[in-house]
Amino acid sequence: MLSNLQRSLGLRYVVVVVIANIIGSGIYKKAAPMAAELNSSGWVLIAWAVGGIITLFGALCNAEVAGLLADTGGEYNYYKKIYNRFFAFVFGWSMFAVIETAGISSLAYVFAESVNNIVSLSAILPSMSNFNIAGIFYPFQGFTIKLTAMLLIILLTWINTKGIKSGALMSNILLAVVFFGIFLIIVFGLSSAQADISRSVDLATTNNKPVGIAAFFTAMLSAFWAYQGWIAIGFIGGEIKEAKKLIPKGIAFGVLIVIGLYLLVNATYLSLLPVERLKQIYESGTGIAAVEAVRSFWGAGGALFISILILISTLGCAHATILASSRTYFAMAREGLFFSGIARLNKARVPQNSLIVQCIWACILVLSGTFDQLTDMIIFAVFIYYAATALGVFILRKKMPDTQRPYKVWGYPLVPAIFIIFSLGLLLNTVFSRPREAGLGLILILTSVPVYWWFKRK
Repeated sequence: MLSNLQRSLGLRYVVVVVIANIIGSGIYKKAAPMAAELNSSGWVLIAWAVGGIITLFGALCNAEVAGLLADTGGEYNYYKKIYNRFFAFVFGWSMFAVIETAGISSLAYVFAESVNNIVSLSAILPSMSNFNIAGIFYPFQGFTIKLTAMLLIILLTWINTKGIKSGALMSNILLAVVFFGIFLIIVFGLSSAQADISRSVDLATTNNKPVGIAAFFTAMLSAFWAYQGWIAIGFIGGEIKEAKKLIPKGIAFGVLIVIGLYLLVNATYLSLLPVERLKQIYESGTGIAAVEAVRSFWGAGGALFISILILISTLGCAHATILASSRTYFAMAREGLFFSGIARLNKARVPQNSLIVQCIWACILVLSGTFDQLTDMIIFAVFIYYAATALGVFILRKKMPDTQRPYKVWGYPLVPAIFIIFSLGLLLNTVFSRPREAGLGLILILTSVPVYWWFKRK
């Protein structure tokens, strides 16, 4: 079997993979839960802006570390050098147990919802919808959607076994379609008679109460899900030409492009739909803010258009996430810290076994919960490691002071310090505001401890 990955991706592919891993479901769905939490259009837009700035701070910290240590596996390899093998394994196991696999599951879930909006899928096993495990998990609730999501994960996994180039090409094509569709929404939405641009920046709340810090942090869980994904570029570092130079550039360019796009498209939604309507969409459990916004100026045809666009976006993001995240488990297996068969490549120089194991667990997670439960759990878990990477900037400046850095984080030491403090605040707030999601995420992370010792003994 082959054991070395092929370096074939340039800067354009790096930027595409960064953006493709970010733009998925959040750009269409998350305005509604944010409005329900904040009761103000203007504060929703502020939450998107602050979320983008904090994400950029974290991305800049990551870019400096990646510039020094870029290799296949991303943070898994960074943490071995910054901290130790145990912490690196805990991260890698967290990616497998919750962060990346639950991300794939939630994206596939929204894809399946979009398919259902277009063709109205027949209910499967409705009589078992109340079956539950410990009163927490309802695997057969909405089983038609969940089965469609699992079939998508299986299909995209199969495509990714065919080679990195074919996977990156598919990301290019899907991303071009998504950008064109979002551009149409912004242009025609803001120029429509239904749009009231002043509404999108109105800071008044519908309940006449000031926006609290806890509510603002909770709303940003939604924004951070929409920004989540840029970290995945580090996982394919071993397949990028001049990775230490191109990964920092790709992260910075990609995140900046996404921030601008998100602010424009959410300003469009907020100018078209009042806060009360967004709250109704969220409370319905099945509505999507983007669909109702486009319906307001293009009617039923517009609803069909945006449903197809959501389908393509989530397809592209799920595909990019599947492509990138499987490389972490491959890197772990090469060092004996994951199942040995995952360390093998197929004839296309792709970690096929890693993709298959990831596929199986992602399908199981699809059965475990709803879209918003999955995304809140992911954000709680991932910010633990975002903070660890930002702290790594300080540690590496002391450990490797004379090493040449292709990129140094702008605003050091203030930017990484702000990011670390914010991350700790977000984690603490999530424990109180979303205890179920925080608890499940923490339990899955802690399963890494016995698993690590088991692999180490072997």
